[in-house]
Amino acid sequence: MIETLISSKTRIKLLLKFFLNSKATSYLRGLESEFGESSNGIRVELNRFEKAGMLTSFNRSNKKYFRANTDHPLYIDMHNIILKYIGFDKIIDSVIENLGDIHKVYVTGAFAKGLDDQQIELVLIGSLNNDYLIELITKVEKLIHRKIICTTFDSTQVSQEHWADLNDNALLLWES
Repeated sequence: MIETLISSKTRIKLLLKFFLNSKATSYLRGLESEFGESSNGIRVELNRFEKAGMLTSFNRSNKKYFRANTDHPLYIDMHNIILKYIGFDKIIDSVIENLGDIHKVYVTGAFAKGLDDQQIELVLIGSLNNDYLIELITKVEKLIHRKIICTTFDSTQVSQEHWADLNDNALLLWES
């Protein structure tokens, strides 16, 4: 869907990278190896986004890092478009609504790093109806055309160490 609106695959990758997770930062050579594309094309798109004010930059160790400008008037809209493109809006609406007493939902894996993937990895914390969860995931996978891998924990099963790991390596999608 988004490919018909935005023809540049590099631009789409950058949108996913920076507008899915506002904490994501990266530099040109890092993006080059991550995307498997030439630095020239990436540089052009980064400069366009920065000139438009959608990305900000800072220098660290002789490298220019970029991140999303969360103060930009279009940030929230771009973030929501990316969530819809991936299908997170359908996951949240369909899966969480009648699932049980859910406290938090995290996305991990490639999407937590701002990378597109055909597999979505979720961590759900709370008291859930696992049979219903499996049924809903099957339905949502058909809607969004992506595989969903879901790990569930009761709040009492998650240690302080696990919470810290989730906060560092995951993107909080939903919280009660």
